[in-house]
Amino acid sequence: MTGEIAEAQETAAPGKATRKVYFGAYTTWSGGAQGIGIGAYDSATGQLTTTGVIKGVTNPSWVEESRDGRFLYAVNETSDGAVTAINAATGKVINKQPTGGADPCHLAIDPSGKFLVTADYSSGSVTVLPIRPDGGLGARTHLVKHKGSGPDPDRQKTPHAHQVVFDPQGKFIAAVDLGADAVFTYTLSPEGKLTPVNTAKLKPGAGPRHIAFHPNGKVAYVANELDSTIVVCAYDNGKLTPGQVLKTAPSSPVRNYPAEVFVSPDGRFVYLSNRGHDSVAVFSVDGATLKLVETTPVGGKYPRHITLDPTGRFLFAANQNSNLVTSFAVDSATGKLKAAGTPLKTQIPVCVTPTRLG
Repeated sequence: MTGEIAEAQETAAPGKATRKVYFGAYTTWSGGAQGIGIGAYDSATGQLTTTGVIKGVTNPSWVEESRDGRFLYAVNETSDGAVTAINAATGKVINKQPTGGADPCHLAIDPSGKFLVTADYSSGSVTVLPIRPDGGLGARTHLVKHKGSGPDPDRQKTPHAHQVVFDPQGKFIAAVDLGADAVFTYTLSPEGKLTPVNTAKLKPGAGPRHIAFHPNGKVAYVANELDSTIVVCAYDNGKLTPGQVLKTAPSSPVRNYPAEVFVSPDGRFVYLSNRGHDSVAVFSVDGATLKLVETTPVGGKYPRHITLDPTGRFLFAANQNSNLVTSFAVDSATGKLKAAGTPLKTQIPVCVTPTRLG
């Protein structure tokens, strides 16, 4: 059943208003998933259920929806990296296109919807793939290899591109590189070519993993995986300037590795997942600074990815090492989180993608 929606494992209770969600996962690991998980959540309670799986997609560790909701794009995190394009309505694979890099772990779609950009972790590269009118992917138009290294002998001998994000204006791409201790920014031409703009260097050994922009377009927040910090950066026209640095979790004998970071739609709060401390750090935004509000236990182990649903009422956490996706209700006044519903069991969840259109 490659590229087709398999039979549902669970069904949401009839009569409830639900929204669709996808689960990225690893398929080649022991006990791995069969492909991209499909689920739903109760829009009143946040309770998640599993409704099926799109089989035959290898290591879809990051899943992104097209802006109109018609297509899905999933990285294939393997040594011969690729991206799979899928018809969201049918679950059928349209095609699969090599990135030219190794182990792509993140992707972003440009505002025009004409190109897709990937971060290829093991090769430290960024790749551009054109998107066809039918949602399929064309052969790559550009590949850029990062340069740089850091002091961590196990993780930073070479560059490791970990995330690509378009800024709020859609003018620049930020490519976060854990191995190079840097965030590289680029412009993307109408022909799908990348042009370097700026390199923001972080503290040696910080290991920057992900970045999130404030809606005002003047500030960005970088989650550092290796030194368990978040850095507030001023942002202007493609240039990041690192500023305030905060720890993301209390000191502990267990080493902590921050993973995902994002900003609430109203720009008042920043959320970050702590792997090791196994919590979600909640920060309040005060101008160009952050203040830690709380660290909420995530209800699972190793929360690789967290996200808000489109309404901003619920936060979901993909807990990689406990095979659980947990849900939280968000207090819009304080930003604090409260566990909602029963955790959903699913194989090696590493990404949660609620659909924009329900």
